[in-house]
Amino acid sequence: MNRVVASLALGLIFACVVSWMPTSMSDFSGAAHAQTQKKAKAKAKRAAAPPKAEPKGPPKRIPYSAEDAAAAIVPGFPDVRAWGDTAEGFQKMVPSTNGPWLAMSGGGADGAFAAGVLNGWTQSGKRPEFSVVTGVSIGALLAPYVFLGPKLDGELRSAITQITGADIFEDRQTPESFLDTWPLRRLLEKRVTPELVAAVAAEHKKGRRLWVVTTNADSGRRVIWDMGAIAQKGDEAAIKLFRDVLLASSAIPGFFTPVLIDVEANGKKFQEMHIDGSVTSPFFVGPEALLEPTSKLKLPASELYIILNGRLSPDFYPPERNTVQILSRLISVVLRASLRAESMLFGANAQRLGVPMYVAQVADNFNFPAYGLFDEKYMNALYEHGVERAKNGTAFEPIGQEAPGLRTGNP
Repeated sequence: MNRVVASLALGLIFACVVSWMPTSMSDFSGAAHAQTQKKAKAKAKRAAAPPKAEPKGPPKRIPYSAEDAAAAIVPGFPDVRAWGDTAEGFQKMVPSTNGPWLAMSGGGADGAFAAGVLNGWTQSGKRPEFSVVTGVSIGALLAPYVFLGPKLDGELRSAITQITGADIFEDRQTPESFLDTWPLRRLLEKRVTPELVAAVAAEHKKGRRLWVVTTNADSGRRVIWDMGAIAQKGDEAAIKLFRDVLLASSAIPGFFTPVLIDVEANGKKFQEMHIDGSVTSPFFVGPEALLEPTSKLKLPASELYIILNGRLSPDFYPPERNTVQILSRLISVVLRASLRAESMLFGANAQRLGVPMYVAQVADNFNFPAYGLFDEKYMNALYEHGVERAKNGTAFEPIGQEAPGLRTGNP
């Protein structure tokens, strides 16, 4: 993650000021008088000029209440999402069929690890068909290819290993973010085709589920989007919403542009602001209620596989003394800590939930250098690391009371 963080710092532009120095007292007096006259004329000119218009920014948001937020639906798509932090929302979304589940975390360019693991798993001949696939952030961008199975392994690889920073963002500040992510929106328009959406809809009809997580910034809550339910509608509005949800799930707060989604409630039309799903869910399996000791919620999974795109152990990276690098480092530390905590929670509850759980993470000895955001050589090396680990059967480790603990960098 910090390889990504290091390259997110924006360059600062400094203006050069040339100082005028007088050569004698008479020069100084004449120059001072000229300067005074010049300032007086400039002041008069400013007084006569009309006031400057305020700089243009995004339009004001339509105000709405917490009650409106609780009742909001996307017009034309009343049953495609639920709050991801409640038992009721979870029960509404779970499929009736039982089978293996796959959850993929965020991690930026480290998503190449997940792509490698999946492709290597296919090559081993042991990759199952998942009844549920969930994705957050970069995991969300890869999730449709994973959901549609090995026939899209080529697209899965190219989706992460053949992109550069220029395919994701423009190094230009917007009123809402340090970087402008119009290139990522354009990329999604090319990759999320009507054919891909139709294929997701077809698998949804079979009872399988593809979930993507965003964070509703207004309510401060996790939202689960049923991408198959969106895809089933099949029109242009469905394709647009499908793309918008993927874009929102990967919108790093402060750095990437948030996504506004049109909704309606109580006779009002307004827009919700959605950002990176990692803010409220480093990876998604179920709501917090699932892990409560007295919970009666069941996880309808025969096995649970979790791919962590990165390491859980802390790393050493001193940021430079500027706002962007300090904020970048903070986000990295917080997300890694939450990923570690979430992984340990599920490991501690594995036996009680009665579902065999397996986790894959980047090996501690993988130390290929990265230079810049979405470094092609780094991503291909990480992809191959995932392929080899999956092919030789070492990618996943069981988690639970009788299984090896998650690596956290401790001796």
